[in-house]
Amino acid sequence: MQIKKNSGELVAFDPDSLRNSLSRSGANDDEVEKVFKAIDNELYNGISTKKLYQLAFDFLKNLRESYAARYSLKNALRELGPEGFYFEKWIGRLFQEDGYQTVTGQTLQGHAVTHEIDVVALRNENLLAVECKFRNDTNAKISVTTPMYFMSRLKDISGITYNFFNKEHEITQGWLVTNAHLTSDSIRFGEYYKLNLLSWDYPKESSIKARVDSNGEYPITCLTTLNQKDKVSLLKNQCILVKDIVRNPDFLEYIQAIDAKKKQILLEAHELIDSQLGH
Repeated sequence: MQIKKNSGELVAFDPDSLRNSLSRSGANDDEVEKVFKAIDNELYNGISTKKLYQLAFDFLKNLRESYAARYSLKNALRELGPEGFYFEKWIGRLFQEDGYQTVTGQTLQGHAVTHEIDVVALRNENLLAVECKFRNDTNAKISVTTPMYFMSRLKDISGITYNFFNKEHEITQGWLVTNAHLTSDSIRFGEYYKLNLLSWDYPKESSIKARVDSNGEYPITCLTTLNQKDKVSLLKNQCILVKDIVRNPDFLEYIQAIDAKKKQILLEAHELIDSQLGH
């Protein structure tokens, strides 16, 4: 049995990989096996990864909406596009939830030229310059030229004092963040020059995927009970995380929905976050 990737490449179907991805949804072992068998009945040689994902998503949603929401994280990050403006906002919130003060979309004057910095974050004495590389194709790989270019930008803004959050600081760290993947050369270059790299699956223990699985910082685009118009309205009104709805249900006033639907959205949001707290 072979499956077709987005690139058109055919690879062998890996049942263990599918089971593992299903278990990340929060479903228990029996539920995972039930969904796996349902998908297995629908498989055919040459099935696309997109179709396989949709089958898994639909079967999980039938079990529990929050399972499908958690399973959809990679696609939900892509929905923060197409330009990645809201991905930058989400990354800012990710650092915020980790105890940083953050601000997005800043212009810094370097020694030679000005630089657009996607996220600036401060915690204690550490002032971070964060470069976000958003990709609509989440299977894309960030080549080594990107961290090379970012390092040259960091060099131009190093040794300069900037005022952020009413404090004078120099940039102490550079972070390169992507919703996609990194090439092995990118990783080697970043490690050698002590750049902080964060991608969908790197570093393994603290990747975007691992962080969200651990901390529950889901973007609101995860919620299966929201339609596209709802998601856009909420993002425009600075409702970035599912936790934002849980903490402040008044955000739901920004969408056109009857009370019954709002209750359904809130229930899914609570299920997703509450199950994560017990994860």
